[in-house]
This record gives sequence, structure tokens and C-alpha cells, in this order.
Amino acid sequence: MNFDFDEIIDRRGTHSNKWDSMERIFGVPAADGLPMWVADTDFRAPPVVLDKLRELTRHGVFGYTDLNPEYTAAIGWWMQTRHGWKVEPDWIFTTTGLVNGVGMCLDAFTEPGDGIVLMTPVYHAFARVIRAAGRRVVECPMPVENGKYVMDFDRWDTMLDGTERMVILCSPHNPGGRVWTVEELRGLADFARRHDLLVISDEIHHDLVYPGHTHVPMPVADPSVQDRLIMLTAPSKTFNVAGLHTGNVIVPDDALRARFAARMSALSLAPNSVGQFVATAAYSPEGAEWVDALVAYLDGNRQLFDAAIAEIPGLTSMPLESTFLAWVDFSGTGMEREEFTRRVEQEAKIAANHGPTFGAGGENFLRFNFGTQRARVQEACDRLRAAFADLQ
Repeated sequence: MNFDFDEIIDRRGTHSNKWDSMERIFGVPAADGLPMWVADTDFRAPPVVLDKLRELTRHGVFGYTDLNPEYTAAIGWWMQTRHGWKVEPDWIFTTTGLVNGVGMCLDAFTEPGDGIVLMTPVYHAFARVIRAAGRRVVECPMPVENGKYVMDFDRWDTMLDGTERMVILCSPHNPGGRVWTVEELRGLADFARRHDLLVISDEIHHDLVYPGHTHVPMPVADPSVQDRLIMLTAPSKTFNVAGLHTGNVIVPDDALRARFAARMSALSLAPNSVGQFVATAAYSPEGAEWVDALVAYLDGNRQLFDAAIAEIPGLTSMPLESTFLAWVDFSGTGMEREEFTRRVEQEAKIAANHGPTFGAGGENFLRFNFGTQRARVQEACDRLRAAFADLQ
């Protein structure tokens, strides 16, 4: 089946966070600005998802629902066939998206004042939720080797003081786009055991991996870590259904699962019926066919954007192995952060995420979302070349 990812879809005026908030937040005009910040895409959801939504509206009743077995079976099928991990149905909880899932893990497994380890720079919502929960962010900076982030366990061992209770792994990594190797994941498991840390493995981008790379789920890389592991996955990035706020929290260990279930019950959290039905439809052979086509299209966008960045002296785009989020280093320009940010926002009229929000190591970066129609990516490339024309 052919899928038209080039079709321009106007999201302005739809209460889209990405499109309708960029002028207020970045000063980038709504009329002709390009939003390349919020990590959703501008593509319609797969036909199998849209067909399911039409079926639901024809039925017309949206009452309370339980966690249905078709939903958990679909998650199990997807994880087994696409990622090689067998998931039991009773391991699965659904939360209101994965940031909520992280918050639930903090609530269920840690106490105020506990240290939560982040390997920075990393997805900015982690630190925000940790601080809001009254826990402490413990930053373990990642060095760059051969142009990409690596884990530095020897250094990190010296940075912890024993008050840490949890490490949050972003796999694949956002914003650097790394697909961690089995050896790196085993090293992380050993690090967690040495410091008696729970491992929260956020694998939301696990389906969007480029040719030449293979994502390995944390429990496949090291099955022995399952007694201290909480896995987070979701259909949101994969199928562009983030607004349905449906995340999968998968807890293999009996004792951890009981604690998580108790907090879910205490907060009276129940599944989103539409999100469950959509996820069930998406986690299917038809959904898989669409994802494969999407990744091929995103790979073309990635190559186009990286080539444009490479043409601008002083700019470097970290080689992406996964995600639709380009991590661009402006340090080679010699400009202060305020100056290169001004050029991107005011001259190129592009809204991009500011690097410092991702923690230590992000100071000279901006993150650009190229999960949009290729014509818009080309327009962004042209604008960036013009904004930095004096360097060329």
C-alpha cells in the first residue's frame, strides 16, 4: 500500500500545541513560522487507526471501559514480533501517556528528596516531573565520542552518594538519537545493580529506527535486570496519536507490579477507551506496514536536513540512529547562545527546542523536529541557510 506522507495538512487553529503555541512561546509568527519543537509529527494516523475511529463514532457510545484483553494482546504481539520480547498480559498497565507513566513511577517507588539519575542531555520532561514531585535530579553528563553520546560508568560511579533510588534510561535516546548497543545496556544494568537503582526504561521511540541499527529492549539485552525494571512504551510517537494520551507501563517483577497497581488503585486511574481501541488497531500487521513506510520517509527527511546543516559552517548535526529529532550543535559558529537562537527564531522563523532545557551538555544545541512533510523540511533548510548566510 502507498501512503502519502507528502500531503500538506494545516494544523493551525486546531489547538495544536506545536502550531498554535509557537508564537506565544518563541515569538515565531503563526502565519509563516515553522514549528520544529514539540515531538509529534504532521502526518495523519495510519488508515487502520482512522478506520477504527470511524467505527467507534458510528457506534456512538463512549462509556467507561476496562483494560481489555485485545489491547494487552496487541501490545504483546507488537513487542514479540517487532522487538523480540515476550510480555505477559498481566504485566501491562495503561497510563495517561508516558510522562504520566514516569510520574507514576516516581510516586510509586521513590520518596520526596530521593535522587533520580538522568544521563544528560536528555528529554526535558524528565527533570520537570522529577522536580515537581519533590525529588532531586542527579545529572550524569554523557561525553561525546566520534560525534555521538556514550555512557561513562566509571565517572558516574564517583558522582553518586547513595541517596539515589532510580535511573531513567531514554532508549533510543532523545535528543541525541542513539540506539544503545547490547553492551551499553548491560553496562547500565550493572551500574543500576551496583547502586541499587530501579531502572525506568523509556522506549517510546523504539519503532523509529534507521537502517543499519537495531533497537534492543532493556530486558532482552539483560534479562536479569527485570527484578528492578519498569518498561515504558507507547503508540504515540510511532503512529502520531500522542494526543490520545495512552502509554504502556510494563512491569515484569511481581513485587514491583503490586506496588504500582496499588498506586494506580489509590489514584483511581482508569484506561482511556478510545486510546485502547486505537492502540489495538495500530499494533497490527497493517500498522507495521505503515510504520515501515514512515521510517523510510523520515530517513529521507533526515538526510535532507543533515545535508543542509553540513553546508553551514560551524553547525553540526549529531548523526541520528533513531527518532525524528535532529540535535544541532552551534558551538562551531563562535556565537553566543542568544545570537544563534535569535537567528533561528527571528530570521529563519523556526521554533526549535532550546538545548539547555535538556540538562548539562545541551548549552550550545537546538533540537529540530523534522517529522513533517518534505516540502516543509526543505523550507526549513532554505531558511537556515539564509539566516547563517554570512558564515558561508
